[in-house]
Amino acid sequence: MMSGIHLRPLPQALPDGQKVGIRLKGLTKRYGSVEAVRDLTLDVHEGELFVLLGPSGCGKTTTLRLVAGLERPDAGEIEIGGRIVAGSRWVPPEARGVGMVFQDYALFPHLRVAENVAFGLRGWRREEAAKRVEEVLSLVGLLEAAARYPHELSGGEQQRVALARALAPRPRVLLLDEPLSNLDAELRARMREELRRILKEAETTTLFVTHDQTEAFALADRIGVLSRGRLWQVGSPEEIYHAPACRFVADFVGEATFLAGQVRAHRVVTELGEFPGNSLPEGSRVELMLRPSDLRIVPDPEGPAVVVARHFRGSLTLYDVRLPSGAVVRTSLAGPALPPQTRVRIEPASHRVVVFPVE
Repeated sequence: MMSGIHLRPLPQALPDGQKVGIRLKGLTKRYGSVEAVRDLTLDVHEGELFVLLGPSGCGKTTTLRLVAGLERPDAGEIEIGGRIVAGSRWVPPEARGVGMVFQDYALFPHLRVAENVAFGLRGWRREEAAKRVEEVLSLVGLLEAAARYPHELSGGEQQRVALARALAPRPRVLLLDEPLSNLDAELRARMREELRRILKEAETTTLFVTHDQTEAFALADRIGVLSRGRLWQVGSPEEIYHAPACRFVADFVGEATFLAGQVRAHRVVTELGEFPGNSLPEGSRVELMLRPSDLRIVPDPEGPAVVVARHFRGSLTLYDVRLPSGAVVRTSLAGPALPPQTRVRIEPASHRVVVFPVE
């Protein structure tokens, strides 16, 4: 039996005693009548790899540009390392101690790898700059490529050069704007692990933006989910997936089925059975969120449900199953494929319950 209901508030601030690398307070940015970022408040822990996740146009890149100083906020305040850089005062981008990696990497084609990395070290003594270039190229695994030009590198290698260049000046904060988006699927998957290793070894506070939830789950210490310029939830990848704070997060992150239910005698009554509902008002209508792994599909010639579609995903297959009411739920199964029109039973396979009131 599944148990426990999650009606989660929006967590934002970090626990007391932790140092803050980036602090956003009531941050707002408008373009004409459009609020690209709306009253965004967020603390990013020093040394944390924090990912802003959301669909295209949600405000995540605008937030990054505000932190970098490439845009001025219309309201709110930005702190980096405890120093106000926007709000009651304005600190220009070059004085914020921020490094940034863009989608296109922006490498100089006429400069060798070592020269590209050293570009941000102008003003350093030559010996110190050469030592730092060697350190960061070693960190990203490209020391042997120091004398090569960007066009002689693979896409993944170019991405690592851009990362080394951003890390070279030892920035307080590193900002990454979907840096893996131009890589093919196989290389992108390999680079996720490599990128996380590099960033954690560098111990730099990192703000990474992406629309790709697989990327966010693989990289993040914590994730903030954005939509329409608003921050809807902050949490670990596991919290975001298994305990979404609102219907939007539940629908946006991962596969989900929403099953209608009603509270009766402190229970949530649904077509798949009854579930705990102690904290919900009697008679209230709700939606029960179910991930594919929360359900078990059992072939049964006398079963009340029927497979209407299947989606092969390699190690498992997802099935769309129509219940007697006509509602369709999605579940997963490893092993031999079940053809459409197979009759089945659907059983709970998890102790998690997430319920959203129906307005």
